[in-house]
Amino acid sequence: MKTTLDELQAFAAVVDTGSITAAAERLGQTVSGVSRTLGRLEQKLATTLLRRTTRRLELTEEGATFLAQARQILTAVDAAEEQMAARREQPAGRLRVDAATPFMLHVIVPLVDGYRAAHPQVTLELHSNEGITDLIEHRTDVALRIGPLRDSTLHARPIGSSRLRVLASPDYLARCGTPRRVAELARHTLLGFTQPEALNDWPLRTAEGSALRIQPTLSSSSGETLRQLALAGAGIACLSDFMTREDRRSGRLVPLFVRQSLDIRQAIHAVYYRNTALSSRITSFVDHVVRQLGPRAFEV
Repeated sequence: MKTTLDELQAFAAVVDTGSITAAAERLGQTVSGVSRTLGRLEQKLATTLLRRTTRRLELTEEGATFLAQARQILTAVDAAEEQMAARREQPAGRLRVDAATPFMLHVIVPLVDGYRAAHPQVTLELHSNEGITDLIEHRTDVALRIGPLRDSTLHARPIGSSRLRVLASPDYLARCGTPRRVAELARHTLLGFTQPEALNDWPLRTAEGSALRIQPTLSSSSGETLRQLALAGAGIACLSDFMTREDRRSGRLVPLFVRQSLDIRQAIHAVYYRNTALSSRITSFVDHVVRQLGPRAFEV
């Protein structure tokens, strides 16, 4: 499009005010500047829009026709700007959220109804992955990450932290006995992760004083699978508080080594790429999660 919005605004202002001087005052420009803009517009259109007399300016027939179209364009732009301003106040549109399956099931899903009630114009898409997701490749707006962040291209907002605990079901303990010392774990079925290996570091000290890295008897890539195995009495697991709060509260899972356990917590962040414009959708969602969880959300 050859014609600019500045030229349309100048033309409409001259017509509305009746003079270039008055139009310049309304637009906060110089008289010469408005005059040049109007001349440039007529040159682009190869027609005369206004007849200039010593007393006033009159629209030509072509000018009247063009003015009607110009007003429609200016009105549409104003409406679009108002809509964008409204979206900043009232988030709207599609929001793609990614989180590991356990965090999605135990933390995000219970918060969805409250968020949708507060922000009905946002369309949520919830995606679950066990590994680290490429936000751009999967067109993700915001991801919830648990543990240390290694990607320097990400902007991260802290959500909270979740303590690690060693747990087993009452059924397993009744069948296999309750270990009282760390060394006794060698005689038990240990449930652990296939990867990364760091997830098999349990918050217990060995006899040498280092943190205990277990060799799983039964392993899975999914924390939720390990939780279900522990609930089924298949062995002892080390799981994060965010996925076991209700299990601990109800007694379905029992914490072990309560006095011997180290207070090791997994950091939880909301992340998005640094070059992403922080939309009101992202802000509203992360604010909702932080507000609803609170600082001690996962403790019993």
